Amino acid sequence: MKTIQQIQDSFEEYLQGLDYSREPDALYAPIRYVLSLGGKRIRPTLLIASYNMYADDMESVFRAAAGMEIFHNFTLLHDDLMDNADVRRGKPTVHKRWDVNTAILSGDGMLVLAYRFLTGIRGAHVSELLDIANRTFTEIMEGQQYDMEFETRDDVTEAEYIEMIRLKTSVLLAACAQMGGVLGGASAKDAALLYEFGEKVGLAFQLQDDLLDVYGDQAVFGKKIGGDILCNKKTYLYINAYLLADKRQKEELDRWAAYEGDDPDSKIAGVRAIYDEVGVKALSEKLIDSLFAQGLAKMDEVSLPESRKALLREYVKSLMNRNI
Repeated sequence: MKTIQQIQDSFEEYLQGLDYSREPDALYAPIRYVLSLGGKRIRPTLLIASYNMYADDMESVFRAAAGMEIFHNFTLLHDDLMDNADVRRGKPTVHKRWDVNTAILSGDGMLVLAYRFLTGIRGAHVSELLDIANRTFTEIMEGQQYDMEFETRDDVTEAEYIEMIRLKTSVLLAACAQMGGVLGGASAKDAALLYEFGEKVGLAFQLQDDLLDVYGDQAVFGKKIGGDILCNKKTYLYINAYLLADKRQKEELDRWAAYEGDDPDSKIAGVRAIYDEVGVKALSEKLIDSLFAQGLAKMDEVSLPESRKALLREYVKSLMNRNI
């Protein structure tokens, strides 16, 4: 079995070696730019590491991993556009470096490119993999729609929020883990367990991401802190802060939600102060730990020797130890 670093280095070399030399270059330059920004490559690593539990020829699944990573970056490009975000991974977003129309068209190009990679897979599992991809991509867009709708709603529940992030974020990690197992020859039961493993870890990961958006270090996080607050996103933190808040604190949260001034840092600091007062940071950390433990419990059920599961288990543990 390869180490995680070997998997990531080999896949990155493959990804950066892909040919985007078609014309017009103005369409493909933003795609090259997005994929050159790096990132943790969590989704392809999950796919390859899941495959690597069953088989050792990891390069044979790079095409599938690339398709899923390109799709993920397509969603980030359009997500940044919808959120009017300035920075992604410490660099200007595509619509800021180029323009809105270029971001829309290049994002569409990435979606088509992702499907080109996935439909080019050879072997007995192509139909099953495309079914997983189609279901997952549809769910992600459903999650994005819910996310946008929640920005203008004042009655979003915790259960609704968890379902939204499951759709928008978690199902892609789950699908990658499942795809890796399917390509490696996992049983239907093991493939389903890998999906559940990825789903629970994905929920924990997104909740941690929400926490980092409020309490993280921008240099580590890779994008501006406080973006969720500025967009009035109904995150787990916000929903529970409002539930726990007293009359004064609710009025403060309402005032900041309606704020249209030119001092975004004051809004971020004001909302974060309420979060601190009601203790939602600790509440969020408790849920993150619970979901992550549930994910690892699903991994325990996979019918492989622990020596074959250890690499993937240690990898996801490392993902949850980012600095806050």
